[in-house]
Amino acid sequence: MNVDAKLVKELRAKSGAGMMDCKNALVETDGNIEEAMIVLREKGLAATNKKSGRIAAEGIVESYIHMGGKIGVLVEINCETDFVAKTDGFKTFVKDVAMHIAATNPLYVTKEEVPDEEVEEEKEILRVQALNEGKPEKIIEKMVEGRISKFYKEICLLEQPFVKNPDITIGDLVKEQIMAIGENVKIRRFARFQMGEGLEKKEENFAEEVAKQIKA
Repeated sequence: MNVDAKLVKELRAKSGAGMMDCKNALVETDGNIEEAMIVLREKGLAATNKKSGRIAAEGIVESYIHMGGKIGVLVEINCETDFVAKTDGFKTFVKDVAMHIAATNPLYVTKEEVPDEEVEEEKEILRVQALNEGKPEKIIEKMVEGRISKFYKEICLLEQPFVKNPDITIGDLVKEQIMAIGENVKIRRFARFQMGEGLEKKEENFAEEVAKQIKA
């Protein structure tokens, strides 16, 4: 059964469960959102929103170095207990996030971190683009709001499709981790370093190369 993406998005917003979990629940219930919610609750997948309000003060600062030192990432990801922080599953999750950052080069963790002036500047560019395409002024604002989501996916870590599985976002990956460990999980901050960044030199698309190697 093909599930409408809008239904998946709606169920995800209601349940807080991961995108693939929502899709599978809708397939199982022939697209019935109410029944799909019951399925998610029975499987314990609809409780991430409650856990996401709890304090996460433990965790890991992980490093990831790629391409013989050409790209390096440091990321801090928090959980609630030191016990969970030391488990192999949590360490693997953190390493995956670090590798993703190396591949995609996000600028912020969440949409809320993007400065308002940066968002408005991007919206103005999108408005001009729409006008240049000959779009009617009355629909331009709606088009801009739709296109700004692509902008967020380019620069915000939680909005980006996971390089190892583009069917889910990093935000979904975090929710899946919350359900797996039963604790709140927060990606707090990260720093990405690229050899020669800001210097005039031969252009090399390191991020694209990293993404290819991760998917291989």
